Amino acid sequence: MSDQIDQMLALKTWAVVGLSNNPDRAAFGVSKLLLEKGHTVIPVHPKAESVHGQKGYAKLSEIPMPVDVVDIFVNSDLAGVVVNEAIEIGAKGVWLQLDVIDEAAVTRAKAAGLLAVMNHCPAIEYKKRG
Repeated sequence: MSDQIDQMLALKTWAVVGLSNNPDRAAFGVSKLLLEKGHTVIPVHPKAESVHGQKGYAKLSEIPMPVDVVDIFVNSDLAGVVVNEAIEIGAKGVWLQLDVIDEAAVTRAKAAGLLAVMNHCPAIEYKKRG
């Protein structure tokens, strides 16, 4: 799993699904850290809010540029739909956050050639790597 995490952290453009302007939500802090680490962050939320100065979109399919990683901050029961959308837009990987569990979705992502990480947080992984 460590190799997959390293490969994902090396990718630059991250669509963060579930990211809003609520500073109490984990997605808010994690996306800020991703920006600090040099990633491009694209907020994806039904409200399509701009977050951290980044233009937001309501759906992955509305993003007009290639997306490397789809970072999933939604309930586990919604994660499979997001993974399907990530496959459809040609993302290189999906990252299911801590406590977002969908084994079948991860299997589908891997079968489609995507990198897949589940039940991990990129902020924690960056801290482990110094």
